[in-house]
Amino acid sequence: MFAGIDTHKDTLAVAVVDAAGRQRAGVEVVNAAAGFAAVTQLLAAHGVGRVGIEGSGAFGRAVAAYLAATTRLDLREVPTALTSRERGARPGQGKTDEVDALAIARITARDPDLPPVRLTVGLAADLRSLLDYRQDLVYERHTLVNQAHAELSGLVPGYQHAHPHLKTSAQVKAVLELLDGDERVRAEVTRRRLVRVLAVAAEAQAVRKQITGMVAGHAEHVAALYGAGPIIAARFLAEVVDIDRYPTRDAFASANGTAPLAASSGRTVRHRLNRGGNRRLNYALYIMAITQARADTEGRVYYDRKRAEGKTAKEAIRCLKRQLSDQVYKAMRADAATAGAVLEADGGPSAAPAQAA
Repeated sequence: MFAGIDTHKDTLAVAVVDAAGRQRAGVEVVNAAAGFAAVTQLLAAHGVGRVGIEGSGAFGRAVAAYLAATTRLDLREVPTALTSRERGARPGQGKTDEVDALAIARITARDPDLPPVRLTVGLAADLRSLLDYRQDLVYERHTLVNQAHAELSGLVPGYQHAHPHLKTSAQVKAVLELLDGDERVRAEVTRRRLVRVLAVAAEAQAVRKQITGMVAGHAEHVAALYGAGPIIAARFLAEVVDIDRYPTRDAFASANGTAPLAASSGRTVRHRLNRGGNRRLNYALYIMAITQARADTEGRVYYDRKRAEGKTAKEAIRCLKRQLSDQVYKAMRADAATAGAVLEADGGPSAAPAQAA
């Protein structure tokens, strides 16, 4: 038997189907501990062995973690695109949570290649929160700096010739000195913004140090890749969670959107850009690719070779991202093996992924 769970902030819709896709049970429960217990009882009563969850990294995160901790069920992530396609294949039924749960269950029953759920708990969850918070700080700093530049052009005409940038604390403090003694309201507001810039930058640096300390020992091989470092390594840990979710490097490339999609027809054989996959991972690979292409690295050699073959600059970067995806996959495998060896030496379970600790 198979089950599908459509997740929302307040409720969970659950459907149970047999191997032929015929519905055997269905229920809607609250998305809380009491609902999780009811779902577990329903699944046990019908002998369900495989469960598909839509949104296991969002509103379904808690129920996925609960089922993983309390049962031995095979938990799989069902992409929303597949649910929509399945629902659209049966016109006339409308769209409700119950209909979506049934579609998810049927997909789970017939598709053996669905990825395992991403249990974003422990280290992975902590890193994601810190990375998102650091990104918020970076965006806030950029906004404050842009607003300060807009005001400074009127408050201190020509300031940009001596202080064109406000990227460092020294540059910000130098501009603050220019406004010293200016009692205009706009000058006071700009001073407050610049003081806030210094505070935000200091907090972002503190968060970066915290992330670096947490990544140590869990992503040494990834962080060592040129253009990666602790922040990008932390992003891979936070988003991938467990590299064993991807059996091959091609599956990993497909998940991060660097594997091109086949778009052939008849005698025309071609591939097109993949705009799907995890865009945060895709962006991390883009940063690595740009960094390598600008330095004297193997990535630069590969980029130049693709340009010589007639690729555009964007196409060459995409090719380089695909190569870097394979390198990251290999590095994450190595990090997972190292973590497993450490656990085994300490007497812990050798198969336990370090990212979910």
